[in-house]
Amino acid sequence: MLWLVLFAAAGLAALFSLFYLITRFHKFSFMQKLGEKRRKLSWVLSSVPVAALFSLNVVNAYTPVIVLLHLSLIWGICDLVTFIHRKVRHSWSSRYKTGAVALSVTAVYMLAGWFFAHHVFETDYRLKTKKELGDSRLRVALIADSHIGVTLDGDKFAAQMKRLNACKPDAIIIAGDFVDDDTKRDDMVRACQALGETSTKYGVFYADGNHDKGYGNSRGFSIDDLYAELEKNGVTVLLDETAVFDHLNIIGRKDYGAPDRKTAAELTEGLDTDKYTIMIDHQPRDYAAESGTPTDLVLSGHTHGGHIFPAALVSLAFNDKIYGKEVRDGTTFIVTSGISGWAIPFKTGCISEFVIIDVYDR
Repeated sequence: MLWLVLFAAAGLAALFSLFYLITRFHKFSFMQKLGEKRRKLSWVLSSVPVAALFSLNVVNAYTPVIVLLHLSLIWGICDLVTFIHRKVRHSWSSRYKTGAVALSVTAVYMLAGWFFAHHVFETDYRLKTKKELGDSRLRVALIADSHIGVTLDGDKFAAQMKRLNACKPDAIIIAGDFVDDDTKRDDMVRACQALGETSTKYGVFYADGNHDKGYGNSRGFSIDDLYAELEKNGVTVLLDETAVFDHLNIIGRKDYGAPDRKTAAELTEGLDTDKYTIMIDHQPRDYAAESGTPTDLVLSGHTHGGHIFPAALVSLAFNDKIYGKEVRDGTTFIVTSGISGWAIPFKTGCISEFVIIDVYDR
C-alpha cells in the first residue's frame, strides 16, 4: 500500500514538474521579449525543451521522469537561493541566470548518476572467524540485483564476470534479482553461460530475489527456465536448501515473499555449527531471526544501496539495513548495492559493485 502511495506521489510530482519547468523556461530573457509581441508562441516554445526530455524514453520509460523530477527539484533550489540573494542584495536584475545554473547542475548530477550506475566498482571486506576454514582464507564473491537488461546485457555481464573471476574467489554468491521482467531470453542465457565460465573451489550459488519470478510474465522465459539454465551452467540453485562442504555451509533462502519459506531456525537446525555458515537472503529484513542462529555471515541485496537519493530513507521502513556491514550477536550482515539496478539507469545514492569478502581463520 505504501508503495502505491509513493508511486502516486511521484506521478503527481512529475505532473507538477511539467508545468513548473515550462514556467521556468519562459523566464529566460529571450522568451520574455518574444512574449511581449507573441505571447502564445513564447509559451509553446517554452514547452519544447520540457517535451524534448521525453525523447529519453528511448532508454526506458522511467528515464525521462527521473530527469524531469531532478531538474525540477534542482531548479526550485536555485530559484530559492536566487530569491534570498536578491532580497539580501536588493538586486532584481531581469537576467535569468538561475536557469542556466539549474540546467548545468542537473546535467552534471545526472551524468554522474549514469556513470555510477554503469561503472561497476569492486568493494572489499575483510572478516575474521575462530572456525577452521581448511585454508587460512576463504574468499567469497557476492553479486546481487543484476536485473539483466537494465545496465548490463548478457555480454556486459559476462565482461564483469571475467573481472570477478580474476579475483580468484573460492565461491560466488548470487543474492537474487538476477533477472527482471524486461530481461530478454538471449541475455539471460548468456549471463548464465558467463557464470559457468568462472572457476571456483566450491562453486556458484544462487538464491531467489523478488524480481526473478517476474511480475507481468511478459518475458520469453519462466522461472523454471532460469533455474534450468543456471543448473546447466553448474550453478547451484538453493531454495531453502543448504550446500554442505568439509568446512563450509552455504544456505540459500527463498525470497521473503515466498509463502512457504522456512524460518532461519528451521534452515540451520541440525547443521554442524563448527563449520563456517553463510546464508543468502535477498531482502535484508530478517536480522533478528538470523542473528539468533549459528549463522556466521548473511549476504543480501535488494535495496540497491538506496539507488536514487533519498530513496534509502524510504527503504529503511522495510529493511533492517540499506548498505554495508553490520554485526549482530556474532553474525555479520553485508548488504550490497548491486551490480546493476532496477529500471532506473542512474545511481545517485550509491554505486554499482561486486563484493569480495575475505574471511580469515587466524
